[in-house]
Amino acid sequence: MNLNPRPADAAPAAHDRIYRTLRTRIMQGDLSPGQPMTLRGIGRDYGVSMTPAREAVRRLVAEGALTLSSSGRISTPELSNERIEELAALRALIEVELASRALPRAHMALIERLQTINTAVAEAVAHRDAVSYIRTNLEFHRTLYLRAQAPAMLAMAETVWLQLGPTMRALYGKLRKTEPPQFHRLIIAALRAGDEPGLRLAVRSDVTQGLRMLAS
Repeated sequence: MNLNPRPADAAPAAHDRIYRTLRTRIMQGDLSPGQPMTLRGIGRDYGVSMTPAREAVRRLVAEGALTLSSSGRISTPELSNERIEELAALRALIEVELASRALPRAHMALIERLQTINTAVAEAVAHRDAVSYIRTNLEFHRTLYLRAQAPAMLAMAETVWLQLGPTMRALYGKLRKTEPPQFHRLIIAALRAGDEPGLRLAVRSDVTQGLRMLAS
């Protein structure tokens, strides 16, 4: 029996690895808006040929995480004010509904977990670490939304986060945050009290306030 993988198996594994790694970096704001990249550079950074790099880029372009110009220039998106407003509105629609669906399943272990994550958010803010801040902030929201048991809706939310990743990095720099998001505390308090109107308002405010400030 030949236990060595066929050469044809290597390319899909390579392109999926690049896709997932780049996707995470973009979502977490590790790349700035309009940051250029090339297939050759991606291949060099990840130690692969241009074929898996091209396939990973194709998938990310389809998700709106990267842009590809008619001349073949690859970059992270630079969003117009109108696009930021649109994505903020989508966050408000999708994430408020996810939070509302999660509320009946918000047991004490979840609330304690959210408090722990929010401590990590505060530490990232204290260290002025934009990538850690965005990562822990998204972890806070994802942890809550997983309790909604609505995977299609959560996937839609993650696609919006992906498109906004570089913009969120720019927003963090503009706001010069020195304190963790005040609305996280309100979200936790509403979950503890079983207060659905309060939860919906806190989530809507949290996911839109900063983005709309950037677009103004």
